[in-house]
Amino acid sequence: MNAENFLERLKKNELIVALYRMSFLRRAYHFTLAFLGALVYRFPSRKIFVLGVTGTKGKSTVLELISAIFEEAGKKTALLSSVRVKIGKDSAKNKSSTTMPGRFFIQKFLRRAVGTGCEYALIEVTSEGIEQFRHRFISFDAALVTNLHPEHVEAHGSFENYRNAKVSFFEYVSRSRKKKVRFFINEEDAHRDYFMAVARDIESVVLFGREQFIENEVGARYTLKAMGDHGVVGDWLRANFNLENAAAAVAFARSQGIDWSVIAATFKKFKGLPGRLEFIQHKPFTVVIDYAHTPDSLRKVYETLSNENSKLICVLGAAGGGRDKWKRPEMGKIASQYCSEIILTNEDPYDEVPEKVLEDIEGGFPGAVNYRKIMDRKEAIRAALKSVKKGDTIIITGKGSEIWMRVAGGKKIPWNEKKVVLAALKASKKRSRV
Repeated sequence: MNAENFLERLKKNELIVALYRMSFLRRAYHFTLAFLGALVYRFPSRKIFVLGVTGTKGKSTVLELISAIFEEAGKKTALLSSVRVKIGKDSAKNKSSTTMPGRFFIQKFLRRAVGTGCEYALIEVTSEGIEQFRHRFISFDAALVTNLHPEHVEAHGSFENYRNAKVSFFEYVSRSRKKKVRFFINEEDAHRDYFMAVARDIESVVLFGREQFIENEVGARYTLKAMGDHGVVGDWLRANFNLENAAAAVAFARSQGIDWSVIAATFKKFKGLPGRLEFIQHKPFTVVIDYAHTPDSLRKVYETLSNENSKLICVLGAAGGGRDKWKRPEMGKIASQYCSEIILTNEDPYDEVPEKVLEDIEGGFPGAVNYRKIMDRKEAIRAALKSVKKGDTIIITGKGSEIWMRVAGGKKIPWNEKKVVLAALKASKKRSRV
C-alpha cells in the first residue's frame, strides 16, 4: 500500500474524520500531508525555478502569459492553475474542485516537471491552499501578487484574515532555502505595503503597475491595430485589468532576461484565456463571456464593454450559493449602472434556494431597473439573444470556462458556457432565416 492509498483509507475512518474537524488537528493533518508529499517525491522544487502567483484576480491570466512568453523564448515550463495543468507540451483541464489540489498532487506535479526537463514551474497560489499548507515544503524562487479585493470573506471570517493568508505566503517565500528570491508587487494596489513589509529585503522587490505599463509599453511596443513594427494585440488587451496582468507578466519575464521582441511576439499571438473576456462573436452584435465573480471584476468588465451608442445586455447570477452573500446586492447595483437590460439567472446555487440568491441581487437595484429573472441559464442566454439588436453587446458573467454547475446535495451538472452560447446563436440564426 502506498502513502496516498493509506491516507485515503484513513479519511474513511469515522473517528479520524471527527478528529479532523478539530481546528488544531486539521492544521496538523494538512501540514503533515504537505511534508509527506515532499518526502515521497524527494523535494523536487529544489531542482527547478518555482514561481508562485497569488492575489484575488488575474492569477490564471498572468500565469498563462508568462508560460506563453517563456515558450516563445524556447524555455520549457510547467503550469498549475485553476484552468489547467501543463507539463511541457502535455496539457489537461484542471478538473479538480480546487486550484491547489491536495494529496501530494503538487509535489507529484513538480517531480514530473523536473523529470521532463522543465526549467520553470508556475503555480497559482490560493488563500485556501495557503490555509491548508499546500505551499509548504516547496522551495519558491519568486512570489507575485496581482491585486487584493474582498473575496472568500465568509470562509476566512474577515477580509483581514483573507489578506493575512496572502501575506503569509510572501513571508514563507522570504524564508526560502533558495539563495536569491524575488517579490513582484502591484504598486497600484492599496495593500502593497503589507507585502513589501515581509519581503526578504528591498532589493528583492520588483514593482509593476498598469499605468507604468501603459506609459512605457503600450504605444511604444504594442498596439491594438496594425502599425509599423509594433506588435499587434487583440481583444484580450482591451480590458484595463488585462493591462495590469500584462504588466505583471512582463515584469517577471524581464527579470529572467527575456527580450522585448519575444514578449511582443507573444502578445501578438496570445488569445487570452477561455472564459476570460472571451469574444464569441463580434458582428452584427457582440457576445462575450467572462468569469467575473467579484464586484470589482464585474465593474471592470462592464467598463471595458460599455458603449454609449449601443445597449449592454447583461446576464448574471452573482457568485453562487452559500458564500460571500454580502456582494450580491453590490453586484446588482453595479449591473444597474452599466446595463441597459439585466437578466438574472441561476449560477452554482449549491444548497441555497436559487430564487433567494436572485432576490439578494435585486436588493442592490436602486429604484426602477429594466430586468427580469429567468432561472434556467440556457433560457436566460436565449432570451438575451432575442433582445439584442445590431451593434449591441451581450455579456454573460459568472461561469467563464468552468465545467460544472454545482447544485444541491453536492451534485455537479456538466456545463460549458461557450458551447451553450454557440448553440443558442446557431438556433437564433435558424429562426431568423425562417
